[in-house]
Amino acid sequence: MADENLRERLREAARAHEPDRARMLARVERGMADSPDTGTERRRPARARPWPRIALAAAAAVGALVAGGYAVATAVRIPEPPGKVTTLPVPPAGPGEQRPASPPAPSAPGGGVPRPESGPLWSDGSVDPHSNAYWAQSNVTVQTKRPLTALTVELRIAQTGGVHDTGHWSTLPPADFTVSVGERDGVLVYRWTLKAGRTVPAGRHVFAGQYNHAEGGRDAKDDVYTATAEGPGGPWRVQGVF
Repeated sequence: MADENLRERLREAARAHEPDRARMLARVERGMADSPDTGTERRRPARARPWPRIALAAAAAVGALVAGGYAVATAVRIPEPPGKVTTLPVPPAGPGEQRPASPPAPSAPGGGVPRPESGPLWSDGSVDPHSNAYWAQSNVTVQTKRPLTALTVELRIAQTGGVHDTGHWSTLPPADFTVSVGERDGVLVYRWTLKAGRTVPAGRHVFAGQYNHAEGGRDAKDDVYTATAEGPGGPWRVQGVF
């Protein structure tokens, strides 16, 4: 019975005892310092790095990484797209307001309004881009969706100074047309007339007049053309300016 009481007291003392960790570590260090080494020198115990310093160093390293990442992210940040531009429609004119009038259409031969299309015919007049300060070529383009049994194309070049004929040509066979060139009332006139019994096929055809003129840029605003044609469902007439 005495032995059981003694054992119980020892167990309680063991549970109540809290070891002194610092003293134990000191004893271990002294034991390591006093133990002999294989050489002539004694091995110095490694000093444990204080935990507060380790924590501070780790925090500083993390802070540096975070700061560096922020700097990189700032350097490569993609700029935001510009704001969207909205175009508002022009409001209608209010009472009493006036809109600028459209310029009047240029006059065609005979003082009429240009009419570049009629039935199966479409036409266009233009100054060739290869024209220069001394010479020019004016092109009349006629496009037809049907074969034509009669066609007359007339090109009128206003006399702006030094204008005189230097040649002419057409994409259609020259033998199918009668061509005349002459000046009348201060206008150089080129005329292509389809010969009897010939036919103009459906398609796009060009008639060109070539001429010299006074030095400088020539204004073709007074040049005009007409084309009259016959065929199934005709006749038709187109006219225009340059």
